[in-house]
Amino acid sequence: MSMTAAAPSVRRLDPVLVDRIAAGEVVERPASAVKELVENAIDAGARTIEVTVEAGGRRLIRVVDDGRGMTPDDLDLAVERHATSKLPGGDLSAIDTLGFRGEALPSIGAVSRLAIVSRTPDAEAGASLTIEAGLKGPVRPAAAQRGTRIEVTELFAATPARLKFLKSDRAENAAIAEILRRLAVTQPGIRFTLRADAGQPLLLPAESGPEADLRRLAAVLGPDFTANALPASLAREGFAVTGHVGLPTYHRAAATHIHLAVNGRPVRDRLLLGAVRGAYADTLASDRHPVLGLSIACDPELVDVNVHPAKTEVRFREPGLVRALVVSAIHDALRRGGARSATTGAARTLDALRPAGPPLAIHSGIAAPSLFQPARPGPFPAHAPSVAAPPGYGRSEAWRPATAARAPDPAFALSDERGFAEAAQAPFARPEIEAPPHADVRSVAEAAEAIDHPLGAARAQIHETYILAQTRDGLVIVDQHAAHERLVYERMKAERARGGIARQGLLIPDVVEMSPEEAERLVAAAPDLDRLGLAIEPFGPGAVLVREVPAALIGASVRDLVTDILDALDASGDEEGGAPATEGGPLGRRLDAVLSRMSCHGSIRAGRRLRPEEMNALLREMEATPNSGQCNHGRPTSIELKLSDIERLFGRR
Repeated sequence: MSMTAAAPSVRRLDPVLVDRIAAGEVVERPASAVKELVENAIDAGARTIEVTVEAGGRRLIRVVDDGRGMTPDDLDLAVERHATSKLPGGDLSAIDTLGFRGEALPSIGAVSRLAIVSRTPDAEAGASLTIEAGLKGPVRPAAAQRGTRIEVTELFAATPARLKFLKSDRAENAAIAEILRRLAVTQPGIRFTLRADAGQPLLLPAESGPEADLRRLAAVLGPDFTANALPASLAREGFAVTGHVGLPTYHRAAATHIHLAVNGRPVRDRLLLGAVRGAYADTLASDRHPVLGLSIACDPELVDVNVHPAKTEVRFREPGLVRALVVSAIHDALRRGGARSATTGAARTLDALRPAGPPLAIHSGIAAPSLFQPARPGPFPAHAPSVAAPPGYGRSEAWRPATAARAPDPAFALSDERGFAEAAQAPFARPEIEAPPHADVRSVAEAAEAIDHPLGAARAQIHETYILAQTRDGLVIVDQHAAHERLVYERMKAERARGGIARQGLLIPDVVEMSPEEAERLVAAAPDLDRLGLAIEPFGPGAVLVREVPAALIGASVRDLVTDILDALDASGDEEGGAPATEGGPLGRRLDAVLSRMSCHGSIRAGRRLRPEEMNALLREMEATPNSGQCNHGRPTSIELKLSDIERLFGRR
């Protein structure tokens, strides 16, 4: 005899079970509960918010604010599911608060013991209410200060399986601190305090007045951020982007220092993160991340914030416009940054130079001239050859070259019209130059004025790789290859934007052999490469013929150039997402990646000797070129050391 099992009947879930299921979406971990409670405090107009946690939030989460508070009737209704005071018109297209669903308190109460005490400013006494594992108690009078005090104890006691998936107390405390920092960045006028049973408290005082946003960002991101931040501001078609972005050479190994907000709501939106990555694409190493804080303001009807349970993602009505706006705002800020490099590079340099022990007291009967102060006036020694001093030194100043010199090569003569980029294409260089016995007064005057430029006046070249320049209050060290690589790259990008990169035909076309697959890939990209000044065509199986190259790359190895372009095409073809580059989307990123590889072949190499005027021309062009503070790979092109720091190294301060 066979028996057929009856089909299960549909039934309505118990309300407490419904709240516990909802808590799985809203309260993923203790940090999620903190986020919901702090957002409620912000929406209530609080100016001071204090958070206390114990055992990573498992044992206790306490949030105290000085906001508007709740009446007894409001308190009784606030813990009911889908009850809220934040949608007075019931219009989801006009949300201007952080919370709006009415799920936080009942969801938290369903998986813990929840106690609330609240008082409005005009009430003589407060009201209290307790929920334990979803069971609501009565509202009772209570002594209370203005605002609301919420305590969550034994979180997930009603759902013990969830406790198994929580991390260590230290990790949960770190997640809570991160949530509070992200909320604090969007609310600089509110004082935030976080106290845990382990570690130092997090104290973020309220900021006001000009630069309040920057001071709050510095409090969250670290004090070095102020010196390495650039203001960003751009508005277009109903959207406005404001904030501060870090220099490309001021970066981190993780993306946790990227703070983004939409209408005051901290978000981790893929569209915005992709726009940030795209904006820094050719100024930052691929395994590093920028440091910044940006806020997007718009009409609430232009953005949908009701698309994610944790409300960390949004949807824009015009996503392409917002992406382009973020990219443009960051690009404009970095362009204004010019040749600036992160101050942290100087700190690391000084740490490397600083001796391990106390400074030694060195006594000598001879007073050596300071690096930044000319020696006392006096004639050259009788045995000194007649040579030109570096720019900025007069005839009476004690400067002596290391070696004898020979006549200058006319190919390296620079004029005001040509600039460094053209001179760098001349044949590789020669030793020091001989000069007339009397220094050129005009060149000395020009060099003296150069000290007032951001990168100062060139004083020397060491190891035929690094340029030493003197500024009014310090010293700048420039990597000549990295700097010129960026200059060539930016110049070719500008030429491409104007309609075409200057090219030059090869007297004898160069045949480059490779695998048949690589040749096919390269020929398929020929139309794009032609726009970059590189004319190639197939030359049988496994080879291509190169007829023209960009004029800036004349003299470079065509074989090495083609190999690097293949690598760039492979790398750019593997990338997905990100913000559009100059020509938009994947094509723009593809062309920029190729240009970046090409520019390396057109730049001056380490090991090439430069004349003083060449070095100064390089410095001036760096100052006039956007993004010249870092090379195409994200490394700094210059490091500045302040005179006061150098004096400390020698015990002068």
